Amino acid sequence: MALDRDSLEILARALKKLDMGFSQLPKHNPDYADSARMEEVLLALAEKLQDNYPYFHPLYAGQMLKPPHPVARLSYSLALYVNPNNHALDGGRATSALEKEAVGEIAAMFGWKKFLGHLCGGGTMANLEALWVAGQLHPGKTLLASEQAHYTHGRISGVLQLPFEKVGCDERGRMDIDALKKRLARGDVGTVVATLGTTATGSVDPLPEILELRETYGFRVHVDAAYGGYFVLASNLAEPAARSFLRIGEADSIVIDPHKHGLQPYGCGCVLFQDPGAGTLYKHDSPYTYFSSAELHLGEISLECSRPGAAAAALWATQKLLSLEHGGEFARGLEEGREAALKFWRGLEGGEEFVAAFEPELDILCFVPRGDSLAEISAKSRSVFLAAARAGLHLALAELPVKFWRNLKPENDQTTVTCLRSVLMKPEHLQWVDQIVQQLRKAAAS
Repeated sequence: MALDRDSLEILARALKKLDMGFSQLPKHNPDYADSARMEEVLLALAEKLQDNYPYFHPLYAGQMLKPPHPVARLSYSLALYVNPNNHALDGGRATSALEKEAVGEIAAMFGWKKFLGHLCGGGTMANLEALWVAGQLHPGKTLLASEQAHYTHGRISGVLQLPFEKVGCDERGRMDIDALKKRLARGDVGTVVATLGTTATGSVDPLPEILELRETYGFRVHVDAAYGGYFVLASNLAEPAARSFLRIGEADSIVIDPHKHGLQPYGCGCVLFQDPGAGTLYKHDSPYTYFSSAELHLGEISLECSRPGAAAAALWATQKLLSLEHGGEFARGLEEGREAALKFWRGLEGGEEFVAAFEPELDILCFVPRGDSLAEISAKSRSVFLAAARAGLHLALAELPVKFWRNLKPENDQTTVTCLRSVLMKPEHLQWVDQIVQQLRKAAAS
């Protein structure tokens, strides 16, 4: 599969137009290395970069890796010629405005018009900010998340010196509401993290039930939708997941990663707060940063300081090309990824080589080879993973609870099994599912 090069002609024309905006400046020729040396280094780098899995190809169906849209790549590159910094307006006048507009479009996707939010380096930093605010508002109180929530919540709680506890999950990887009720009854809970799209299985926590409990116990609800947030636009979710996404706008804070389903380069995360008053918690003094304008500087509502304005430019351009709307081209791409996962699940269910876990809620599927013991199944999973990779099909491995498979039982205190995992987040995966299943079966037979 050839990498896109045709779009570089578009970048050249855009660069010419950008250059025209600075034509009044005196001539300046930076003293860079000569082009021959640069080409030598770049060709050496290109060779080293070949030591990667083909993340951009549909036969890469492993981790959460999705190529950025060409318009995002080009926009990021275009902005790098100016290299703006979206901390203070001095460093990123145009891109600060683009960030505010793009983040506003993301917030509107959740039904928010008045809010506080900004871009950041990724989901970890976005969750750090959300939980930092939660800790400021409920100091010393316990933070709860599902045992299938991302491990970053436990680490962040340690950094923030907040008590952290895991809540059990059900057989489909979702937070167990009965277990949550029991923990809430003991008191001293400040925040509950609801994950809408867990990293391992794409499971969606039951947000409506969590919101109902908030009315009784008064905790904050933080939605970690770093992976799944954009599925609020999808029309083909099953009823339980659809119910949760319908209520996402009632959360106190939301995290979403444009560098996952938002077609952006790494790293581009986003944190949103329903109450704009959260901005007062960020207040700090700087004798040298915020004096060029009375307008709000993004650094005044962010724990991060320097942040790439190029990320804002790329996100803005992508959302101008592909609007965040129900029924649009962007939403159809999400729906095709989910349909690919369902098709994959049905394909495995109809065969004799593998046993799939529960029906996928988003676009992630976990499955195991058939075997007579957990040890044999785990060993087969690792063998199939290697055999498939040798044949050009790239999957992922995960260690998940046995209870996710209806026919598996714990053995000798072993409650987990090594499984195979596929993230079908590229729309074109829908056209490649049959070939993926065929290659997977060949790998199992070998």
